[in-house]
Amino acid sequence: LGRKLEIEGTEFSGLVPGLNAKKFDFVLAPVTVTPERAKAMLFTEGYLDTDYTFVSKKGTPVNSLDDLKGKVLSVNKGSAYENWAKDNAAKYGFTFDVYGSNADAVQAVQAGRAFANLAGNTVAAWAAKQNPAVQTGYTVKTGLVWALAFRADDKAGRDAASMALKCMKQDGTVARIAEKWFGAKPGPD
Repeated sequence: LGRKLEIEGTEFSGLVPGLNAKKFDFVLAPVTVTPERAKAMLFTEGYLDTDYTFVSKKGTPVNSLDDLKGKVLSVNKGSAYENWAKDNAAKYGFTFDVYGSNADAVQAVQAGRAFANLAGNTVAAWAAKQNPAVQTGYTVKTGLVWALAFRADDKAGRDAASMALKCMKQDGTVARIAEKWFGAKPGPD
């Protein structure tokens, strides 16, 4: 885009309020595009599939949703994973605790305050790669994507970023980044 970026670290739950208050021009953190969020924000085209993966202590994987019965999950406040936990706690018989950051939610697993953390598949894989005391387990397939989020009144900003993403996909930049960080080349779709 030919612009200098100033990155400001903020808890996930503060990103959308900060965006709407014009504290931020857009949200660079991975934001799962949902119909509810699309009513309040504009999104670029998706740049990565987002499925939900469980992180647990090494040796005690989550192999199925039935493994959650009677257990405590940890989730990041304001995330799609918190919403999934709210929607599914009664169905699968678990409770959940909400943390200000996903790192804190993973720490809760390590400390024994939670059986598993629920996060985006790439976030979960990164946590397990960085910390040999935890492992990834069952993945909930969502069919959703991550995208950059813009205020509802910033169509020009969204369109410019979306075009940049399209160009980065076409010239192979997105594929190279995915290979570097995730160890696998994405498919042509």
